[in-house]
Amino acid sequence: MGNSKAYPVLRTTDAATAYTQAKRLVGLLEEIGDEVWLMVELHTVAEVRRMAEVLPQGPYDYLEARRDPATGDYLRFEADVTTADLVTLEEALPLNISEEFPRGDVEDRFVAALGAGMAAIEWRGRWPEDEEAECHGTPRYDGVQVVFHGEHAQWDNWTEHHTVFVHTDKWGDLPRARKLAAYLGSEVVGEAQPGW
Repeated sequence: MGNSKAYPVLRTTDAATAYTQAKRLVGLLEEIGDEVWLMVELHTVAEVRRMAEVLPQGPYDYLEARRDPATGDYLRFEADVTTADLVTLEEALPLNISEEFPRGDVEDRFVAALGAGMAAIEWRGRWPEDEEAECHGTPRYDGVQVVFHGEHAQWDNWTEHHTVFVHTDKWGDLPRARKLAAYLGSEVVGEAQPGW
């Protein structure tokens, strides 16, 4: 068990650059999963409406846990974001999505709909064998992640920056991370972090 090691290989204030470079790295994966993990924080009704056009099924939920005042039970956001009125959405904010979706064109549409909140895309797969790398590719841990408005693979505080991470097995693979960063014309821009 354990987490992957996530190496930050690019940090930029340009979301389009971060996304484009992350997709370049995804193209280097020898194997890639059929699904992509999408996460986003939605802080305005306009952001919810844009995202509802891309991901109408959600699932949308409250960003911060809410409890029923009478029972103490946790509440879930139940409204349909495609038909909910303005007041319902305003009272629910902020909302989030954290779910797997079929990989393909959803990533481009997802990025186009992003607002100013934190968001991330995770592509899981397996890096090809590399004689110079310290470890072999491992499908349980390998992949690429782009975090919009964040500097940590496990999310933390909002920042102006967007960060691209490469994930390797739980023991890490700094030589591979350095090679992947160099492929982008970059370098590893921080310490390895716990990944997925």
